[in-house]
Amino acid sequence: MHIPYKKQWAAVILGAAVLAGCTKSLDQTPQSSASSDAVFSSEAGLKLYTTSFYDFLPDINTPYKTDCSLSDYGAVTAVPDFIRANVYTSRLENSWSWGNLRNVNYFIVNNNNSAVPQAIRDNYQGLARFFRAYFYFDKIKRYGDVPWIGHPLAVNDSALYAGRDSRVLVMDSVIADLDYAASHITATDDATRSTITQAVVYGFKSRVCLFEGTYRKYRHDSLPGSNELLQQAAAAAKAVIDAGRYSLNQGTMSYRNLFISASPVANEVMLANIASSTLGKMNDANWYFTSATYGPRFSFTRDFINTYLNIDGTPFTSVPGHDTMTLAHETQQRDLRLGQTIRLAGYTRTNSGKVVAGPPVFSYTYTGYQPIKWCLDDMYYDAGANNTNSIELMRYAEILLNYAEAKAELGEMDGTVWSQTIGALRSRAGIANANTLPTIVDPYMHTRYYPDINDPVLLEIRRERAIELALEGFRYYDLVRWAHGDLLLNKWNGMYVPALNVPMDLNADGVLDVCFYQDTAPTNPVAGVTYINVGAMVGGVTNPQQLADGTAGELHWQDATLRQFENFMYLYPIPYAAIQLNSNLQQNPGWENR
Repeated sequence: MHIPYKKQWAAVILGAAVLAGCTKSLDQTPQSSASSDAVFSSEAGLKLYTTSFYDFLPDINTPYKTDCSLSDYGAVTAVPDFIRANVYTSRLENSWSWGNLRNVNYFIVNNNNSAVPQAIRDNYQGLARFFRAYFYFDKIKRYGDVPWIGHPLAVNDSALYAGRDSRVLVMDSVIADLDYAASHITATDDATRSTITQAVVYGFKSRVCLFEGTYRKYRHDSLPGSNELLQQAAAAAKAVIDAGRYSLNQGTMSYRNLFISASPVANEVMLANIASSTLGKMNDANWYFTSATYGPRFSFTRDFINTYLNIDGTPFTSVPGHDTMTLAHETQQRDLRLGQTIRLAGYTRTNSGKVVAGPPVFSYTYTGYQPIKWCLDDMYYDAGANNTNSIELMRYAEILLNYAEAKAELGEMDGTVWSQTIGALRSRAGIANANTLPTIVDPYMHTRYYPDINDPVLLEIRRERAIELALEGFRYYDLVRWAHGDLLLNKWNGMYVPALNVPMDLNADGVLDVCFYQDTAPTNPVAGVTYINVGAMVGGVTNPQQLADGTAGELHWQDATLRQFENFMYLYPIPYAAIQLNSNLQQNPGWENR
């Protein structure tokens, strides 16, 4: 049986890790002296050591929670501290951890034992350098300039108290590591989709170069090399496409099945974190999205739901009266992914073997747009970390999106590329005229989201990326690289409520689900209906749940909480404690007195 990721980790690796050098300010331990022959003198030792690097990847619960922590398209229980006015400071920042770098650098420097054939050493060296690139890409996105450390540090190493290296230097080093990995990792495929292959390296390089190329174009145009990075992004994505190993999943519920399958859907999924009841490794997606207390009750906003096209390929927001449609009405005849992402008409669940209706539940949602992506339909999984579905970390759809965006940014988009990428994704979603290259700017996407973009192709690519990759952890850093942190300040709006004290059927099954009232609950409540108070005040404080027009309109959540996003917030602060240990690090501009 294949054991994914780190379950083969053993004491010999823990012993080897102690040898790796570290800085005080970088939370590492100085180099020690001990024999490394047990690890580096055989292929088995190299394989065992490199298994530990999979700890670098997000754990099985992280991907679907990332967008819930900070994004523009979802409401949660409380506005995140990072964008609450004057709340987040360098003393709250806690991601300046460098232990994984210690582990990988020790391997890279010591993987030189001639007892192991060169080709084998090169393969594992490629794996190590991939993970070093992975580590540093996270640091660059969060902090910008960071110290580049390519070796284990000795106790008296001057790098212990060195400053930060330039973003350009570090990114060049990341790309060099990825290029080495792509040319030396020997695995071209892995049926389990749980290990790093050449294709995963190319896929990740397309992600890295697209991020940095667009970041420099939109966010920091004083940095050089934007076009070169976009060219590398396109080339890396095309390498995956041309290899012909992956394709978009097809068939009934083809999108949803990617996120609820126990085994990764191998034709589309390139890398996954695999659940295993045998190993006690399961995720908590159901619990997270169907609990009134455990998760943040993440709910998509109406602004985002409006971006899903009609099934005929026209914008939903071009439909007369769309802004006063109720949930059951507005979600009809739309992009098929909508009904595979949130609870809509026809969605059912299983309760102790019995099939039951699954409308949005206002104990779990603030807007009415309750996610089902990542959630299993059986209610058995709702009450703990019981989920057995695999969690995707990379899939072919992302590579198509990366390729399309890079080509469009370079001015190289044509009908062939469109059909191969965005057209293919929309065709799977049942959208008519999917392969037609757009020529008209959608006013909603332009005014509501990206007023700086006048290219209809780029607008549609950004629409497609948000929809296809929703709740997969990309959204915040997409906003960062496009210089649209301002979207985080938008109000959290929900479904349209036409009147108070009138119970609503949310999923068009003939059963009433929810009723909104002000101040005093009805004296004769309808059985099975959830009653929500949208009065201005509750218990002497402002009610976070209100209707836009008082007695009707869109639901709004947490409007009164002041939000802030300034230009300096595109980077996080260097933690206060790290600068106290090493003053040469210096703080990111704007965070100095916070």
